[in-house]
Amino acid sequence: MKNKLLSIQKIIYEIRGQKVLLDSDLANLYEVEVRALNRAVKRNITRFPKDFMFQLTNEEWDNLKCQNGTSSWGGKRKLPFVFTEQGIAMLSGLLNSEIAINV
Repeated sequence: MKNKLLSIQKIIYEIRGQKVLLDSDLANLYEVEVRALNRAVKRNITRFPKDFMFQLTNEEWDNLKCQNGTSSWGGKRKLPFVFTEQGIAMLSGLLNSEIAINV
């Protein structure tokens, strides 16, 4: 349990003064595809105001990649979305994954 908590702490970033998780990291935690996660969000976009979720700018994404090294990020075509604590709670209710349901 302690190792899992430490692993999660490593993927929490502070962006725009808020602690957030990347869409790809959440998809990995919930064991769903990133596109499925983003599709669920787009179908329910009114549930995600700007203080729940926002898309990174090019500059924010470049800064994040520089801080962590670019090799682990893969080839993203679109700028990622990030989710605050409230957004993560909302997302957990939308995803059809056993892990998301338990969260």
